[in-house]
Amino acid sequence: MENISYDNSKNVINKPLDFLLRAIMSLVGVTLIALGAAFMRSGHVGIDPFTAMNAGMANKLGTSLGTFQLFANLVLFIIVLIFDRKQIGLGTIFNMVLVGYEIEYFSTFYSMIFPGNISIPMMVFDAIVGILVFTLGTSIYMATKLGVSPYDALAPIISEKTHIEYRKVRSAQDIIFMIVAVVVSGPFGIMTIFTAFFAGSLISFWNNTISRELMTHIDHFSQRPSLHDAAGGLVSLGKRGYDIVSSAYQDTYIMQKQMSGYTNTEIEELIKKTNDNMRKNQQVQLILNKRLESLNAELKERKDKDK
Repeated sequence: MENISYDNSKNVINKPLDFLLRAIMSLVGVTLIALGAAFMRSGHVGIDPFTAMNAGMANKLGTSLGTFQLFANLVLFIIVLIFDRKQIGLGTIFNMVLVGYEIEYFSTFYSMIFPGNISIPMMVFDAIVGILVFTLGTSIYMATKLGVSPYDALAPIISEKTHIEYRKVRSAQDIIFMIVAVVVSGPFGIMTIFTAFFAGSLISFWNNTISRELMTHIDHFSQRPSLHDAAGGLVSLGKRGYDIVSSAYQDTYIMQKQMSGYTNTEIEELIKKTNDNMRKNQQVQLILNKRLESLNAELKERKDKDK
């Protein structure tokens, strides 16, 4: 019985299966992070401060991005290992070892598909797709709770040791790495600034729409593994993705129609769609409440073990 535990609703959770599924999703998240960064790098719109610094240093030293980023991560990993090893997990290893090499791979693949000079419309496309994929990967990777990257673990450690607000420490950390990236001629651009200061909002969006629900489905599947449950989870996530795209399109349509006014029939249709969206949001709320109950139970179990 040591490989199973119970959630708040007394359902049996297969811990090895749950860990395996979360590890797979952590790998997916890390790969999406690299893919998004590759789009931004190839589009010459800038990448996140840490990778921008590593790319610049790699060029200066004549090494590959993957190799230098691994070295930089190892230095930070030792710091995290000394001061707060609780933040280290399998996901930490995935991130520190794979991201740099995957960015290089995807960048090479990108140049094969889109050879030649990058136009301004293409740069805009790369920036939008890059940041959406990058933040989605970050959200999924963090939602697995299998550890954070050494770079992301640095600010919480400094904040805890110095008693300075985390937000201020993280901002200072990103600014310092951006400055170093500029000094070493790294791929600095508008998206470097965006990922440092504004990507959090997109990550929160993905948390609320995709990642937490995905982890909830993993927990449920770990309790009752079956093809039916797996298919149901995939269908639910697919439907959720469709709802996000559909909602974004509907918001655009509404903004356009506000310029010319509505007919009575259009208002009735919007009322119906709004009611449908409210019902969908209630379903999401139920899923999130279930996830919250599971997290509270896990926290209580850990506190009981510590006593």
